[in-house]
Amino acid sequence: MNEMHLALHGVAIKKHAPAHAVAAVVGLAVEQVEALLKDATATGRLLEAQGGYALTPAGRMILDSQYSRFCDAQREDAAFIKAYERFERVNVELKQLITDWQTLDVGGQKVRNDHSNAEYDAKVLDRLGDVHERFEPVLAQLAQGLPRLARYGQKLEAALEQAEAGKVEWVSDAKLESYHTVWFELHEDLLRVLGRVREE
Repeated sequence: MNEMHLALHGVAIKKHAPAHAVAAVVGLAVEQVEALLKDATATGRLLEAQGGYALTPAGRMILDSQYSRFCDAQREDAAFIKAYERFERVNVELKQLITDWQTLDVGGQKVRNDHSNAEYDAKVLDRLGDVHERFEPVLAQLAQGLPRLARYGQKLEAALEQAEAGKVEWVSDAKLESYHTVWFELHEDLLRVLGRVREE
């Protein structure tokens, strides 16, 4: 990817975010990303509002049309594709785990988990630790094909450490770079790079 495409790609992953958050996703300097995003705003590819940037319809169309040119190496890399397929299998397991974290079965009914049951939460966190450990070699394989993806591993590790230290919000809180938030962004990154569609 060239730097402008990478910056717009970061905006697409974050949906609506300030320059420093986009820079953290794509691995460019904040000052560089700020300049790129301002240029993209001036040319109608981005909209700046409430301290963050979002793609305009024209910007999204331009970005989407360029992936095949900038990501052809990954799309033709058999090892990268195989690692992505392994990611998707783990993703199914993680989605169920997050559902189990956010809800409890009480008398056959699913209710919101208020995290007052420490034993239940500990069991789910143990499962998350197991999933993370099994996912590490998958991410390492993905990062061989696209090195910037390695930073997701650092963020996932940091979120897991916070959760295991008792800060339960670091599992799935959308307002933080929680485990689920970072995982969701990694998934979006991979889907865009490979030209795939997220399964609901």
